[in-house]
Amino acid sequence: MFSQLLAQHFVHTALLAGAVVAVVSGAIGVFVVTRGASFAVHAISELGFTGAAGALVIGVDPVLGMMSGSIVVGFVLGLLSLRGRERDSAIGAVLAFGLGVGVLLLSLYQGYATEATNLLFGSIVGVSDSQLRNLGIVALIVMVVIALAYRPLVFSSVDPEGAEARGVPLRVLSVLTFLLLALATAEAIQVVGVLLVLTLVITPAAAAQRFTSRPEAALLLSIGIALVSTEGGILLSLEKPWPTSFFISAISFAIYLTARVVDVARSKSTVTRVITSHGS
Repeated sequence: MFSQLLAQHFVHTALLAGAVVAVVSGAIGVFVVTRGASFAVHAISELGFTGAAGALVIGVDPVLGMMSGSIVVGFVLGLLSLRGRERDSAIGAVLAFGLGVGVLLLSLYQGYATEATNLLFGSIVGVSDSQLRNLGIVALIVMVVIALAYRPLVFSSVDPEGAEARGVPLRVLSVLTFLLLALATAEAIQVVGVLLVLTLVITPAAAAQRFTSRPEAALLLSIGIALVSTEGGILLSLEKPWPTSFFISAISFAIYLTARVVDVARSKSTVTRVITSHGS
């Protein structure tokens, strides 16, 4: 059965779509985790669903509404350019209002909201060739922008105070980061859904930064973890008829736990060496 499914076109499409989404999510996730803005991913994904509900009301493709909603929220959050507790409270306020609007829009919709509710859980095996093409275009845009703005993005994420003192335009980079995050989140939603979008955008990056402190290595490692989680999750779902998003999240979380164990063991080893060297 596994080999028969693996020969199907829709499985090939799913694997390609998963790879595209994993690369983008793993890349942007490093900057988001470094900035301490993981909560923003949740807000953008939830309000992307609000955009999908609004698209249904006006008779537009819910995926287009989701993309539009995510971009608008990402722009607003980036424009606020807040830090720490102030940023979290602002995101929470925007999230609460947006969810209220989403509930209102769904109540106004007279038809079946199956297309929108499917976005809550994702449907990677249902990705069409046209959707794959669109995912590829969005991914190309995100990766090109990251490559062009890589150094200032890293500088403003790792040391915002130092970057500001050097004249780096923090607000512009904040808006750029959140817009890229919005595009990556809207892509990831189509794979793992709104409820598990943190799995691809945050967990691989968080694990990668436990393995290494070097930005370039963390970026590549984050992409690698996201790829292993996504492709492995899709393949496992062919063997066992469980939700693909469960397998993706399980693999990603297992790697994250491993990263934490490795990090703790490395820290203890470092402390032991320091104590031994002082003792001698």
